[in-house]
Amino acid sequence: MTELLRTSALSDRHRALGSDLGDWNGMGVAWEYSSDPCDEHDAVRTAAGLFDVSGLKKVWVRGPDALAVLDHVVTRNMKVIYPGKSAYGPNLTEEGTICDDSIMFNMGGDEWLLVHGSGHCLERTKESGAGKNVDIEFDDDLHDISLQGPKSVEFLNAHTPLDLPSLKYFHQERTELFGHPCIVSRTGYSGERGYEIFATAEHVGDIWDQIVGNGASEGIAPCSFTCLDKIRVEAALLFYPYDMTEETSPWEVGLNWAMSKDTDYRGREAALALKGKEKIMVAGIVADHDDALAGGEKLMLDGREVGVVNSPVYSHRMQKSLALVHVAPEASAPGTKLRVEGDISCGATVEATPFHDPQKTRTHA
Repeated sequence: MTELLRTSALSDRHRALGSDLGDWNGMGVAWEYSSDPCDEHDAVRTAAGLFDVSGLKKVWVRGPDALAVLDHVVTRNMKVIYPGKSAYGPNLTEEGTICDDSIMFNMGGDEWLLVHGSGHCLERTKESGAGKNVDIEFDDDLHDISLQGPKSVEFLNAHTPLDLPSLKYFHQERTELFGHPCIVSRTGYSGERGYEIFATAEHVGDIWDQIVGNGASEGIAPCSFTCLDKIRVEAALLFYPYDMTEETSPWEVGLNWAMSKDTDYRGREAALALKGKEKIMVAGIVADHDDALAGGEKLMLDGREVGVVNSPVYSHRMQKSLALVHVAPEASAPGTKLRVEGDISCGATVEATPFHDPQKTRTHA
């Protein structure tokens, strides 16, 4: 068994809900609860679901050169990200491929909070900060829980002095929730309006308990990573290192919009040179199958291999077997008929993404 190097302050609560705590990013996370993931899925789409995503790594970047460092780490133009706002973007290798993705929160006063997954963003940030007037601090005491769903705004607004309905998408503020100090950010990984709550180990347990206890009558429920995978695939939200890896360029995974023309980020020239040379594209398929695909199956077009299944789920709400896949550019157009071959063999059709809420009216409401 892999030794866990990081521990969530909520571990005992996850165990009480039936989780054995699987490893992600060095932390024990709730892959499953004793509850039905389909019921959790319903909670997110109709009320709200509460996730512990503390496995994400939180890094403080502080000092006069913090902006310059982050402008080199991410492909976005961080100079336009004012205090109280955040930005998502990929982090690149020197070769212009993706080594991680992250959200960077401008907390004001030359202080930024960088949140990333299981790639190499922290290492790249330290490299970019070498010799600069900046302090880079990994903070595992800071936890991250996420309440996602249409009832999240009204529910949380009743328990914070912050005017939550006025908080814009990809904006954050320091505030209190249930009397505890925290940062509330209007971000998430669900395809729904939702909020991430950053709080220290001292406070996060009671915040979690208050949300679960007070939210139960509203249909708000704790949700597992199995549920998270279902909702993020429906919303076509990428997960490193499954849907994007150090082998893929931003152009291949649909992150063209995040490529700034005005900043000198790491890997910029190499990434620009890869534009127009895409070997694969991320796409969505609907498989002719009554359950989730296994993952790793080959995708065939006219008898030749053109791709692979990366992130499969079964959506009981859509009654469809969905997957995010890598396919050759000529096989990526919606409507293309493919053949799935592997542990499961069946037909499949490329479909426009996101599968859920294609106009993104729910997240941006």
